[in-house]
Amino acid sequence: MTDRALAVVRAGALTTVQDLGRPGHAHLGVPRSGALDRPAADLVNRLTGNPPGAAVLETTLDGCALRPRSDVTVAVAGAPCRVTVDGRPAAWGAPLRVPAGALLDIGGAMTGVRTYVGVCGGVAVERVLGSRSTDLLSGLGPPPLTDGAVLPLGRPTGVHARVDVAPQPAPPAELVLRVTLGPRDDWFTRHAVRTFVSRPYRVSSASNRIGLRTEGPALERARAGELPSEGMVLGAVQVPPDGRPVVFLADHPTTGGYPVIAVVRATDLFAAAQASPGTPVRFVAVRRR
Repeated sequence: MTDRALAVVRAGALTTVQDLGRPGHAHLGVPRSGALDRPAADLVNRLTGNPPGAAVLETTLDGCALRPRSDVTVAVAGAPCRVTVDGRPAAWGAPLRVPAGALLDIGGAMTGVRTYVGVCGGVAVERVLGSRSTDLLSGLGPPPLTDGAVLPLGRPTGVHARVDVAPQPAPPAELVLRVTLGPRDDWFTRHAVRTFVSRPYRVSSASNRIGLRTEGPALERARAGELPSEGMVLGAVQVPPDGRPVVFLADHPTTGGYPVIAVVRATDLFAAAQASPGTPVRFVAVRRR
């Protein structure tokens, strides 16, 4: 067995392999998946000398612990956390050399939700439809990490960055999501639409990689009945029967039958990946481009 591998000592609540995902397969019913906080995933790849799109690990809330079988350069970014190597404090947001057999422990997120771990050479699990990403909705790609799993690594292709600490945005104290109203805003009363873009919501603890669920005022429909299932896009704000908006994220379904009141700008979704439960959310209407 190759020595270019990581042994998973502690998988954490939810740690998955992610890259740029599988865009372009919605007509087959396949979600795009991929890293939710794309800038953080890109950063750990740059810090470790990987090409754009190399597969990284995405942890959720409580981190993970790994033991490399050979000397590796790693980088940890995204949600700030405590990083140790064999119990000794190590760098967050900078390249870090981890000796073979040492225990790399990625602690729980101090703020935010998702921490990213890049390793020189990238995580080299098998590609499915061109991507190594775990898709929680369809089940495509590698399963979420489990204790004792072994992840193969690719061969290093570049030189790691030489920085002390790379600047990163802090997880949002308030999540501001710019939205374009439609295509089904006419399914809601005028009062509901005004409420949607003027009243505060909060991130629900039921949020996941499929969608960011919100808590707040329910949106009243102007129409009764059912909407035929139609295509869904990344950032679609779907309103289920309880009236609370749900923002579709990377593992979202490709079709749905609840009305979409608006669509969030794609660049605002990166911050949504780091919005912890209870974070205030504001939807701000912008004009169509």
